Amino acid sequence: MDTYRIDWKASALRELKRLDRKIVPRIITSVEALSSNPFPSGVKKLHGGESTFRIRIGDYRVIYEVSSNHLIVEIARIRHRKDVYKK
Repeated sequence: MDTYRIDWKASALRELKRLDRKIVPRIITSVEALSSNPFPSGVKKLHGGESTFRIRIGDYRVIYEVSSNHLIVEIARIRHRKDVYKK
């Protein structure tokens, strides 16, 4: 199976730095696991995008886009579930 490259948007990295230190290791582990399987169990496809998905990590959501042609997973947002879908 092919390995995907994980790319972080600058805004996602800033959001990660602002999170509670207890949840950050769980989020990083889950994001790194996307390199081997970008569609783990529990993944949800989001409306409005061809390749936009989200994974749930406790009360937090990681929004990402998958480019299967280039084998890239781009992490777009990491926020609490109450804030993640607001524009």
